[in-house]
Amino acid sequence: MTLKETFLNPILKGNPITVLVLGICSSLAVTVTLKGALVMTLSVTVVTGLSSLIMSLLRKGIPNRVRIIVQLVVVAMMVILVDQILKSIEVTFPIDKQLSVYIGLIITNCIVMGRIEAFALGNKPFASLLDGLGNGLGYGLILIVVAFFRELLGSGTLFGVTILSPEWYTPNNLVILPPFALILIGCIIWVHRGIIDKDLQEK
Repeated sequence: MTLKETFLNPILKGNPITVLVLGICSSLAVTVTLKGALVMTLSVTVVTGLSSLIMSLLRKGIPNRVRIIVQLVVVAMMVILVDQILKSIEVTFPIDKQLSVYIGLIITNCIVMGRIEAFALGNKPFASLLDGLGNGLGYGLILIVVAFFRELLGSGTLFGVTILSPEWYTPNNLVILPPFALILIGCIIWVHRGIIDKDLQEK
């Protein structure tokens, strides 16, 4: 696999949510607004990319019996760093408070640990960085699509700006609830897999 494919495959054909069904819990919780989804996307992308890079650099010097512990320490360090940066920036501080515990729970995100195990520990640093960034962006792409529809239909806004006027549109509160996010993600998975299957049949 080329470096270009390593980066693009998780965003398109090998998306971690639509293909591997990873990261579903956080995608239900942080997609009420586009701002929250965007901040979560950036956070996961940075953590996944840097964690994969660091673990790839350290892979030959880590005894197999302690590799999981080392991975957790590295990922936790990246999550703490990202969280502190979000808290220190005036624009992102309110969103960080809104996301609350979900930023910290990136430590347990299956995508982060999964890419370290499946790719970073067996590949070179730059390729591992691209793989981590690609998976983070692939995850974030689904978050942003889901958040777009949830905020637009549930609140009539996008990024807090009124798009659907209250004069003729009544916000649907059901859209804001997690079950709708799960239904929407299910539809995205269905469409995505249908496209992939069609491409494979044509080949």
